[in-house]
Amino acid sequence: MKQSNRSFPSMTADFGLKTDPRSDLPLYRQIATQLAERIREGTLPPGFRLPPTRKLAAELGTHRNTIVAAFEQLTASGSLVSVVGRGTFVADAPAPRPVPALEPTSFPWSSVLSRATEAVSLQLADRLRRRVAHAPGRDLVNLQRMEPSPDLQPADDLRRCIAHAFKTEGPAALGYAPRAGLPRLRAAISEDLARRGVPVPAEGLLVTTGSQQALDLIARVLIEPGDTMLVQNATYTGAIHVLAAAGARLVGVADDEEGPEMEALERLGRAGAKGLYVMPTGQNPTGRTISAARREALVGWSRRFGIPLIEDDFAADLDLDDTAAPPALRALDSQVLHIGTFSKRLSPALRIGYVAFPGALQDHLTALKHAMDLGSSLLLQHALAEFLERGLLRGHLRRILPEYRARRDALERGLHKHLPPGLQWSRAQRGVVTWIELPAEIDAEEAFSRALDLGVLVSPDALFTVHGQQRGLRLTFCAEPPRRIALGTQRLGEALHACLRVRQRGGTALTVV
Repeated sequence: MKQSNRSFPSMTADFGLKTDPRSDLPLYRQIATQLAERIREGTLPPGFRLPPTRKLAAELGTHRNTIVAAFEQLTASGSLVSVVGRGTFVADAPAPRPVPALEPTSFPWSSVLSRATEAVSLQLADRLRRRVAHAPGRDLVNLQRMEPSPDLQPADDLRRCIAHAFKTEGPAALGYAPRAGLPRLRAAISEDLARRGVPVPAEGLLVTTGSQQALDLIARVLIEPGDTMLVQNATYTGAIHVLAAAGARLVGVADDEEGPEMEALERLGRAGAKGLYVMPTGQNPTGRTISAARREALVGWSRRFGIPLIEDDFAADLDLDDTAAPPALRALDSQVLHIGTFSKRLSPALRIGYVAFPGALQDHLTALKHAMDLGSSLLLQHALAEFLERGLLRGHLRRILPEYRARRDALERGLHKHLPPGLQWSRAQRGVVTWIELPAEIDAEEAFSRALDLGVLVSPDALFTVHGQQRGLRLTFCAEPPRRIALGTQRLGEALHACLRVRQRGGTALTVV
């Protein structure tokens, strides 16, 4: 390292270095972090010689080994360099590499895109147009976001579990994961499923990068372009995208009060299909739950026609009224493909889901999973396994369920108070969504736009329907606190009243059947 000839003052504690023994961050990391900040901002320029470790330790009232550890961390990161016999210096900043200026060129990408990719991209762009991010300076109440607010995510517990994984596993935690997933995590998920009455052995589980990948794997294993896949008329947007991307021809199935209509399924079953995708509990977007009797009927239908059932249990454990959901489809038949996730119960950032598979699909799903990504994050799998093994999930659920219930209740109170008379919605007994049925006099796209103008973000029916058979708006209550939800319902009520006034001026009155 070429040393600067400039003369710098010696560094003392007056440079603002402070330590807090009460912090969870080790003292050496507190010091290293502060030094790194001063190097980045130029307070400690390249070539600056730091004081000896003993002197700095005395000035900060800490042990010399603490300063040594901080210096070692910064040396390893390239921020400091040690010269034998001379001391420790701030390293020179690396010279930036020249970036070549490229001339604009063109390439005939449209001629090489697959037909499936092009069609799905256009469809996705149209759907995402209705998902609006928070604009700077706008106070949008978000009744569209499908994730827990930060205060409902177990940040401290997860941080401790990640730290424990590093402490116990060391660098091995940063390697590739076993193909089917970390064995201890699969065992922990198996125990968690057993607690909910779903008997799946650990070897019958595949850990995935979120439940979205689980569904993608199933689609790739089952579907040839042009194959029919059955879904509920209103269903999860992500499922529509994944199944369409696999080349499936999606056919919607109408629902009655208990679930998918069996008469329609009998007719569709005779025509054949590669599978029926359902969210039996707290369905997204309607919030409804398929009855126990209808679940048994679906299992019988699947066996009779040889059409697989794909069960997405995204709302597991989110029972808002202290009544357990009916038995899972997988609890009724071991041939059901059962998908689960920890996104709504814990945090979407974990990106850990799973699929419980029939034995005949084990090799196909595992090999395809490995080919796609070489395995989900091993570090996060260790952390989640630790979280489950410590029993932290049960305590976390005891904390968040009352809050979800309070948010659901705030939403319902606001809807009763502010919505036009006659409109109906489903009460969310489970999960995190509520569905408002819209009459013919109110267009969902118009309602979405007017609500957005008034400062509340909702989801129109076009996001969730295959062929536009369902009319309504989806509202979520997991991302905003009760007072904000109340404000959102007031704004939504104003938007819907405005939609009706426009219709009435044109000679149309509101009629709700």
